[in-house]
Formats: sequence, C-alpha cells, structure tokens
Amino acid sequence: MTPLPERKQLLGYFNEAVEAGARKAKAAEIMGLSLRTLQRWQQPEALPVDGRTLRTAAPAHKFSEVEREAVLTVANSEEFKDVSPHQIVPVLAERGEYLASEASFYRILRQANQMNHRQAQVQQPRSKPKALMATAPNQIYSWDITYLATPVAGLFFYLYLFMAIFSRKIVGWQVYHEQNSTYASDLITDICQREQIQPQQLILHSDNGRPMKGATTLATLQKLGVVPSLSRPAVSNDNPYSESLFKTLKYHPKYPSQPFEDIGKARLWVEDFVQWYNYDHRHSNIQFVTPIQRHAGEDREILIKRQAVYNAAKAKNPARWSQDTRNWEWQLVE
Repeated sequence: MTPLPERKQLLGYFNEAVEAGARKAKAAEIMGLSLRTLQRWQQPEALPVDGRTLRTAAPAHKFSEVEREAVLTVANSEEFKDVSPHQIVPVLAERGEYLASEASFYRILRQANQMNHRQAQVQQPRSKPKALMATAPNQIYSWDITYLATPVAGLFFYLYLFMAIFSRKIVGWQVYHEQNSTYASDLITDICQREQIQPQQLILHSDNGRPMKGATTLATLQKLGVVPSLSRPAVSNDNPYSESLFKTLKYHPKYPSQPFEDIGKARLWVEDFVQWYNYDHRHSNIQFVTPIQRHAGEDREILIKRQAVYNAAKAKNPARWSQDTRNWEWQLVE
C-alpha cells in the first residue's frame, strides 16, 4: 500500500501535469499508475483520517459546566471581582476550599473574556540588593518617599512609607506637604517605639534622597541605634522593595483617577490602602500570605493548611495533576 505522504506527492504531480495540458490517461501511464487508482486517491474517503480528530469523548478530568460556573461565580463575587487568580487561589486554600488550580482559574477566565480588567498590574522581575536578607520581622526596613498629585500643577503631597522587608508589612507612613529630614526623623522615632526596636536591632535601607541623608535623620538613627543603609549613587533599583510597594499603591484599582483635593483626603486614602495592604493583600513574595500574617508568625500554620487542602484535592481527582501539587512550603525571601 502506498504511504499517505507519497500518495499526496504523486497526486500533486498528476494534477500539475493535467493542468499543464496533458491527457489524464497519458499522465497516469508515464507515472506507472492506472488512471482508476489516481481517481480513487482523489476521493476524500480514500485518504486515511487521523482518528484523534474524530474523538468526541471528553477527558475524564475535564471541568464540568457546573465546576466552570463555580469558578466564575467565585471570581466574579464582590470579594474577588477585581482580583487575579494568583490572589484568589491562596485565599480559598486558606479557607480550606479548592475549586481549581491557579492555571485552571486563568484558563477559565480567559475563555470567558474576563481577564483584561484583572491585569492592571503586570508582574516584572526586579533585581534586589544581595546584602539585604531578613530572617525575622524587625531586622531590616526599607523606606522611601513618593509624590501624590494635587489639583495644582507642579505641587505635590509627599507620602513617606516604611516597610519591613521580612514580612512586607507597612510599619509606618504619613503624608506631608514637603520633604525634609525632620518629618522623617519623627516618623522613624514613632515606628521604633511602636515596634519596640532595640539598639543595633534594625537596619534601615533607603535611596540617596535629601531627607534620607539629612543630618537630622542620621542623628536620629544614631540616637535610636538604627544602622543606616543607602543605595549606591545613581543606581535606581537598589531599593526595589519600596519601588514595588509604590507600584502596588498606584496600580491599586481604587487609586484615584483625579488629584487629591487636600492633604486630609490623601491621608484618608492612604490609611485605607495600608489597611488593605497589611491585612487583605496576599503578597506574591511571601507565598501569598498577608504581611500581617507573616509579621505575626501565623504564616507557617496557614501554609501547612493550604498544603493539606491541595493534597486532599489531588487524592480526590489525581488525573488533574501530572506532577506534584503546588508548593506551599514556608521559605525565606530576599
């Protein structure tokens, strides 16, 4: 029996000869084939069909319509309507619920054209200073100042924001009319008292801005026993923790599209953001627990619970896993 690729090639030669004016019988004779054979090969049913394309049986592990609707219902709920799957899945696992993997959530939402509004913030890799590694909540802080727009062109409010690198918790913040080291010093002093920071316990990292290097700030750090750490001059990514935090703030779905009318409204909005960020936001760099959970040491138990949920889900429907379940192990991060 003539193989399919060779059969298609011979038919191509035959059709090309006929289109050029050759008689069919003569063309077949020259090719060493009968005209009847070539005519039979030209019939669609004469060509073998890949049986896999005719398969109608759905895979045993395919999501049913009920399961798909359950995923969409949760994703479109008031709690998760503006949230991407990498935030939804950890919350459900923390509650002891498993509907689908993160990849399945993404696939179902894409098929339903419901992903665009969930992608305002694009994840981008950021280099981190290798010297900074925290193994406990109050070992290393990162801080910076960002602009908040006002109705007056060229005039801004200034948000001072301090974060614990180990837990990503915002440990202190304030909005001021201007940048100066006195405001920074007062805020640092307040944070150290509230977090009960002992002398030589804390390293405070920042960029090379004027308030960070001001004499008042440095004198306050020396008095508190806080070790200053500054980014290298002209290296913009030496403080990625604060940069990433500011990006999260300004890409938040509720970040105002219009300038803040006054400093009071700016402070109220930041207060709500800090509450959400510390208590509700599942941070991707700390295994999608909240900063407060990490800071308080509650994250280990939460991750153990999530792993148990996934192990149970795999045992119930092993066909949906080609490899191990998602890794929920606790880990140190830079």
